[in-house]
Amino acid sequence: MADSTPKGTIRKRVTSRSNTNNAGRGGMPGGSTSNMMSIYSDDAPGLRVDPVVVLVLSLTFIASVFGLHIVEIMSKVQRDVYNPLLFEIAWEVANKVGGIYTVIKTKVPVTIREFGDRYTLIGPLSYKSAPMEVEACEPVNKQVKACLDSMSEHGVKYLYGRWLVEGSPYVLLFDTNSAFHKLDEWKGDLWRNAGIPSPPADTETNDAIIFGYLVTWFFGELAPKYNQSGDPAIICHFHEWLAGVAVPLIKKRHLDVCTIFTTHATLLGRYLCAGSVDFYNNLAHFDVDEEAGKRGIYHRYCIERGAAHCADVFTTVSHITAYESEHLLKRKPDGVLPNGLNVVKFSAMHEFQNLHSLNKEKIHDFVRGHFYGHYDFDLENTIYIFTAGRYEYRNKGVDMFVESLARLNARLKSSGSKMTVVAFIIMPTATHSFNVEALKGQAVTRQLRATVSEIQDRMGKVIYEHALRHEDIDPVKFLSDADKVLLKRRVFALKRTTLPPIVTHNIIEDHKDPVLSQLRRLQMFNNSYDRVKVVFHPEFLNANNPLIGLDYEEFVRGCHLGVFPSYYEPWGYTPAECTVMGVPSITTNLSGFGCFMEENIENCDDYGIYITDRRMKSVEESLQQLCDQMYQFVQKTRRQRINQRNRTERLSDLLDWKRMGLEYIKARQLALRRAYPDSFVDDEEDLVETHVKIPKPLSAPASPRIRMQVSTLLSNEEEEEDYMFPALRKNNQTHEQELLSEGDIEAFNKLTLENKEHK
Repeated sequence: MADSTPKGTIRKRVTSRSNTNNAGRGGMPGGSTSNMMSIYSDDAPGLRVDPVVVLVLSLTFIASVFGLHIVEIMSKVQRDVYNPLLFEIAWEVANKVGGIYTVIKTKVPVTIREFGDRYTLIGPLSYKSAPMEVEACEPVNKQVKACLDSMSEHGVKYLYGRWLVEGSPYVLLFDTNSAFHKLDEWKGDLWRNAGIPSPPADTETNDAIIFGYLVTWFFGELAPKYNQSGDPAIICHFHEWLAGVAVPLIKKRHLDVCTIFTTHATLLGRYLCAGSVDFYNNLAHFDVDEEAGKRGIYHRYCIERGAAHCADVFTTVSHITAYESEHLLKRKPDGVLPNGLNVVKFSAMHEFQNLHSLNKEKIHDFVRGHFYGHYDFDLENTIYIFTAGRYEYRNKGVDMFVESLARLNARLKSSGSKMTVVAFIIMPTATHSFNVEALKGQAVTRQLRATVSEIQDRMGKVIYEHALRHEDIDPVKFLSDADKVLLKRRVFALKRTTLPPIVTHNIIEDHKDPVLSQLRRLQMFNNSYDRVKVVFHPEFLNANNPLIGLDYEEFVRGCHLGVFPSYYEPWGYTPAECTVMGVPSITTNLSGFGCFMEENIENCDDYGIYITDRRMKSVEESLQQLCDQMYQFVQKTRRQRINQRNRTERLSDLLDWKRMGLEYIKARQLALRRAYPDSFVDDEEDLVETHVKIPKPLSAPASPRIRMQVSTLLSNEEEEEDYMFPALRKNNQTHEQELLSEGDIEAFNKLTLENKEHK
């Protein structure tokens, strides 16, 4: 290649990996086969031939014919595949941009538990976020330090330290600007050696190319330093196309590392779904090159496809994305790595219910300020539902959500229901400022609350003094005329003649906003007679917000139902977060999360996981199903909703990284076995996998009734740890299958981890 990056090493892809200097960059170390004649000396008496040299050069000639390297034939380096080094490379390491940040951050504790200090994360250096995310320190690993010192001599800047998250892993952040002067050289090299084009105006792609070459440079320096038998193997796990430039470069330079590439969503899939095409029914018929070219992302698509094909192991985050990747990236994934969460279980079941009540009261405060004064309704008969995420109108199913709200509104009105539904849409978009009416409503409500508190304090003191003196207490006399006047002023200030606003901010070019346009078309203007009210909050939530002063997690806990009818959702963290917090949710069978739950649970509805069919049903049928699901939820009694929240929260163990992390272990083992098959013992057995769905709960209707002695999905505190009657255990069931059939997910995860650690 044309750059000054230190040259890598040669590896054998079938039996073993070897290290040497790559003198010819893809050619033989000795140059052409004509050099074989140099062993003869015209000056020497007679013809002298060194048999060792002849053997070496003969093997070299054979190797050149079959495309092999001489070292691959003569040398085998046994790697320590049981204590490898793990490097995880992603654009969002200590740099929050999207959902991959959550994946990497929450997965750290279980990865640290397995690898300890042999685990390092690599990402680009963001001077905005790094000072708050990383504590700088010197590299402890001598080989890593030597590599970074060498790169530093060539002008590369970096930050090495501990990431300030649970587990405190090592992180290495490269400053891409420090190597910007080599961009044109590297872009030319990428085109010549990988056939990947790169337009000059795409800043994001330019940064990805620089980052990819810096990562390749680093591993090109590091791999030769582990060239002795018994040295640890090196695993490089890349996430998404932004970090994927290095994957084809590593393969081209034959670096002695094994690679895993995980796509969390395909570029072309996201663009196609946003373009109102029948994506899944035509997936096998797209001309991928043409479609990528029409959307101006061909160069990005080439990077993503190149990474998928050049990696030792290619994975996705869900089966629906695996199906998509097989057709768009033209390689069938080797496995699925579902996203998990760090699940923190409460010691008592009622604690998360108390959090729901506490945060629901804070949402009540916002609703009072937003609606009261225009008109009022009974908050005790009010259901809070929401949708949230990136502002992708069609991909996130916002179009379907708003349409179903209009149908739900008509259905509740026609049935004479007294229930009120307040639907929140939390999706960021460009805004000028807060809506004045929304701010005014919150201000006058807080003023009224402060005034009432002052009057309460004054009256309380007077009542206390009268009670001490055994005097008669007449509450009417304790409210002074001044207090009455002040109270009336505050009440009159509340009254407004307009309708409550449907949006809390002034959106830039709101006449073009798809959500507002649909709300106006459906005439959802928050009229007093509407049973469904809408609040569009075009900004992410935080506790300092003057309108809804709640963090996102607190807001979710205070709501009753999350609705995420996505059309394109490779995984779906929002419904997963709802499940962990005990909040029922609606998702679709086109999301990775929905598919995962369908595979693992029977009668998902009973556990508070409603799955709308957007795969096999028409748009009209899907809309009707979504409306039915929301209507059925609204009809539930308070006791039924509490029972359902308990069941939903119990499913959180399914999403714990302690369980999901096992899939990452399998992917790393597969990569090592493909790279170093001779380093593994042939008779080692893999863990036997069992797949049993969580059964339907006994109390399916979630209604009060006499409980039986046997219950499903009990916690460890509610059942015996040991099987009371071993003789009654079914012979055709393993212990793992019994735990799953009984719904004891936590014990199943614990047993699986114990088996792995034992092996």
